[in-house]
Amino acid sequence: MTTIGVAVAIPEPWASQLQEYRVSIGDDTATRIPTHITLVPPLEVSTADLEVIEGHLMSAAARVPSFVVHLRGTGTFRPVSDVVYVMLAEGVAGCERLAAEVRKGPLATELEFPYHPHVTIAHDLDEAALDRAFKDLAGFECRFEAVDFHLYTHDEAAGWQPRREFALTAPTEAP
Repeated sequence: MTTIGVAVAIPEPWASQLQEYRVSIGDDTATRIPTHITLVPPLEVSTADLEVIEGHLMSAAARVPSFVVHLRGTGTFRPVSDVVYVMLAEGVAGCERLAAEVRKGPLATELEFPYHPHVTIAHDLDEAALDRAFKDLAGFECRFEAVDFHLYTHDEAAGWQPRREFALTAPTEAP
């Protein structure tokens, strides 16, 4: 069995900035998690099925055009979950469409919570650290074109590792 995840990677320099911030407030798990927007949360699959899953993800990528992601400000899932995140001011619909496409076929799965695209910046920390993250990054902002997404596999020693990248289609031009 292999544990996989599917996500849109946050590009540099923002990926490193957010990861370094996360580590700086005591969230050491961030050293083993690339900065991302989750499409499929951790899921255990048969290693033998990875080739079929990759084919499915390639097909999903071909059906979804690239889209703009604008990250701005912070939000939280508290009190349900001890998570603080950077919000998507733009790109929610693109992430929802992409997530719906990849969570079909071999990756059809029930989610524990409704899908809410975000970038985690603090997770399972004490209240003071969560409050600090919420305030410190309230002014964070960046904008990028989501042109691809990744299949990640989890390695006990190294954490989440990209296995393969899937390019989205070019956006269609308005007539």
